[in-house]
Amino acid sequence: MRRLAMTLAAVTWFLTLAEVRAADVAGLRVGAAAVELEADDSMPIAGGIHPGRAQGQEGKLRAVALVLEKPGSAPLAIVSCDVLVLPREIVDPIVSEIEKTCGIPGANVLIHAMHTHHAPSTGRIHGCDRDELFCNRLKAGIVKAVADARQKMAESVLHFKLGEERNVGMNSRLLLKDGSIYWVGSREDAVGPTGPFDPDLPVLAFRSPSGKLQALLFGHSTHAIGTLRPGVRSPSFYGLVAQDLEAELGGTVGFLEGAAGSTHAYNIAPAESFRRIKQTVLDALAKAPPQEVDKVVALKRPFTFKVRHFDEAAEQQAVAEYCTKRIGPGADSVIALFRQMRNELAPQQGQDRTTWLAAMRIGRVAIVGVPAELFTKLGMDIKRRSPFKHTVVVELANDWIGYTPDREAHKLGGYQVWTGLHSYAEPGTGERLVDEAVKMLEDLAK
Repeated sequence: MRRLAMTLAAVTWFLTLAEVRAADVAGLRVGAAAVELEADDSMPIAGGIHPGRAQGQEGKLRAVALVLEKPGSAPLAIVSCDVLVLPREIVDPIVSEIEKTCGIPGANVLIHAMHTHHAPSTGRIHGCDRDELFCNRLKAGIVKAVADARQKMAESVLHFKLGEERNVGMNSRLLLKDGSIYWVGSREDAVGPTGPFDPDLPVLAFRSPSGKLQALLFGHSTHAIGTLRPGVRSPSFYGLVAQDLEAELGGTVGFLEGAAGSTHAYNIAPAESFRRIKQTVLDALAKAPPQEVDKVVALKRPFTFKVRHFDEAAEQQAVAEYCTKRIGPGADSVIALFRQMRNELAPQQGQDRTTWLAAMRIGRVAIVGVPAELFTKLGMDIKRRSPFKHTVVVELANDWIGYTPDREAHKLGGYQVWTGLHSYAEPGTGERLVDEAVKMLEDLAK
């Protein structure tokens, strides 16, 4: 199958060569690079409620950078990092350094956490603080990846194909018979999903005029949870697919996490997820036609929201009832941790917070960067309302403001909307975020 996919890709390239020459692709230049992020067993893993530990590692943890430019326009940089989150206090200084050392305007830089739950901590999450040594390595690695990509700029042609993978992931906010929303524990009494699942798998491939693959980005909208070996650090099955494709096809390959705040791969094993995602990328790559790239432009705008007001008694009851019933041993420590987070947030209720929204246009393909674990319904709404034929939503970009649900999800409750450091924006923030992202896309379309 691998040889067949590669053969099909080559055939597609030669059959469309005349079309490439006729299209307005002149002047597009691309560079890509990846830098490994060194980690060790002493570093806490922040993918759970309490700090975790890993023994050993599979694959690499990396910062993968893609830089694009057209004559007369400032270059753009897209960086995907194999970490859980990237808060603004980490990202903003990195963007300033990239602007200074690489000559790329800060408004044109999108730095994305692909949300692997199997890497050292990069933020204050639940009961885990960030690992400063790893964060320092991350900062240096991102800047180096962009600088290295900048040095590799060469003439390029964009190929795009929207693939589809419906089996890797599902809407994980299941309604249970007692009226609660599933988080952990048994799902035997599940009634059904409370929201949609997005199967879109976009593939952006950049090739030299001779057809050589220079870089590839692919996306999907399921939580990046799942390793091929138990108990290890890992870029998750998505990151492992990127590295496997890179070894097989050449070029530099990175993953972009879509709006996955409400979707998990509960329905499939990581090894099968790896196999299916890789094959879907190969299938899409083999069929990806060249794209006209008349413009390479970007926007980045501040977005202000408020810390929610909450009812302490109601929050305590919701957390305690679910955890006591569904977790069993260990429930008390989880209940206590959520109480501690609410105590910290209580004096901040109603305060304004400012984050970033980003939008990029690469010809007829748009990329939207949002700073949240965005619920899938909201990500699909951005794509539905976008003026572009192809719109790729990238969550956890340039900041991390926690889960951002739609209003209906807030009413239903559940872990993702329990107040804590993981979820503190007021209801309605998600809908406003979508409206602002669509306005940015409309501005780019003009």
